[in-house]
Amino acid sequence: MKVFRIVVAAAAFAAFTILAQTQTRPAPAATTVAIIDSAAFSDDKAGIARVMAAMQQLETKFLPLRNELRTMRDRLTTMRSDIQKKRAIQDANMTAQQTEAANRLELDIKRKAEDAQSSYQRESTALLDPLQKDIGTALTAYAQSKGIAILIDVTRVPVVYAASQVDITKDFIAEYNRTHPAGAAPAAAPARPTRP
Repeated sequence: MKVFRIVVAAAAFAAFTILAQTQTRPAPAATTVAIIDSAAFSDDKAGIARVMAAMQQLETKFLPLRNELRTMRDRLTTMRSDIQKKRAIQDANMTAQQTEAANRLELDIKRKAEDAQSSYQRESTALLDPLQKDIGTALTAYAQSKGIAILIDVTRVPVVYAASQVDITKDFIAEYNRTHPAGAAPAAAPARPTRP
C-alpha cells in the first residue's frame, strides 16, 4: 500500500508540475500570414511607379531597334512574296540571286534580333535588379511593421484560396509609391571594402 501512495504522490506531483508550467509559459504568438501578388507591381495603372518608369525607360531605349527589326521583317516578307510571284516568269539566275539576298537579310534579322535580345536582357538586369532589391527590402520592412510572420507571393507559389483581407498587394504598392517616389533612384548597395 505504501508503494501505491508513493506512485500516486509522484503522479500528482508530475501533473501539478505540468499544469504549473503550462500556466506560466507565454502562449505562442499568433502567426500572421499574408499574400502579395508581385505581378501587380508592373501594372500600368495601379503598379509601382518606379517599376513602370524603369520599364518605360527600357521601352523608349529599344523602340528604334524594335522598329528597325519590324521594317527588316516587312522587307523580307515582301522579298519572299516577290520571289514567289516572279519565279515562273523570270530567269532562274535572277530568282537565285533574289533568294540569296532574302536569305542574307533573314540571317541579318536573326543576328540583329539575338543581339537586341542580349542587350535588352543586360540593360533590364542593370536597371531592374537594384530596384527589385529595394522593393524586397521595403517589403520585408513593411511585413515586419505590420506584424506579418509569413508572406507568400502568389505569383511564385500556387494558392488555392486566400481571403481578401490577407492580400496586402494594394496597400504595399500604395505605401511603396508614397515612400519611394518614381523620380528617386533605388539606394545603391554600399561598396565592399577592398583588401590591401
